[in-house]
Amino acid sequence: QVQLVESGGGLVQPGGSLRLSCAASGSIFSINHMGWYRQAPGKQRDLVATITSGGNTNYADSVKGRFTISRDNAKNRVYLQMNSLKPEDTAVYYCYHNVVTTTGRYLEVWGQGTLVTVSS
Repeated sequence: QVQLVESGGGLVQPGGSLRLSCAASGSIFSINHMGWYRQAPGKQRDLVATITSGGNTNYADSVKGRFTISRDNAKNRVYLQMNSLKPEDTAVYYCYHNVVTTTGRYLEVWGQGTLVTVSS
């Protein structure tokens, strides 16, 4: 069993910053890709950013230059630093990990989501 717990969401004014964190726990052997998606009200879930085990990153065009994804392999954590936030960044943010368990299973595990609201 592997679980992800997210933290760091909240209300922020336009132009402000937030840092999201996602911690994995359970029977983890290794973690390959980690990433963040978001879902705004009434819209589909969209990719925000991903990071490979080697540190290669990929971003949605809408967040390039404003958001930074990073990971701490020793702590099984992924982070999303969000700067210059805009009202259109308002959404529930979900993290995911591609996990190899100690029993050799390959799992895609999702967090429960954390709400980010950008508003004055």
